[in-house]
Amino acid sequence: VQLQACGGGLVQPGGSLRLSCAVSGSIFSINAVGWFRQAPGKEREFVAAIRWSGSTTSYADSVKGRFTISRDTAKNTVYLQMSVLKPEDTAVYYCAAKRIPYSSASYSGAYDYWGQGTQVTVSS
Repeated sequence: VQLQACGGGLVQPGGSLRLSCAVSGSIFSINAVGWFRQAPGKEREFVAAIRWSGSTTSYADSVKGRFTISRDTAKNTVYLQMSVLKPEDTAVYYCAAKRIPYSSASYSGAYDYWGQGTQVTVSS
């Protein structure tokens, strides 16, 4: 499984940005796709996740109501729509895929495949 993340950039506080994660390879083996982020000097943290089949989603408390994760099965792509962005959202964002269905979606160690990161900077 390969994941390709894109869509990062510089945005002003209060602005919006949409990240994309294109998934290829043995897609049939995927249970869920998640987004994580890592700010300088901080640990990688969970942002959101979505089941590959079905529509179950989960979010970190810090992004609930501002971020929306969605999936386009025809394009094998997962999106992260980010709104009302804050400077503390600045980080490198990574998408990842996991195979095991019963492992926690918010635990980075549960993910088997990772894409390269895309930088999101929220600054005026």
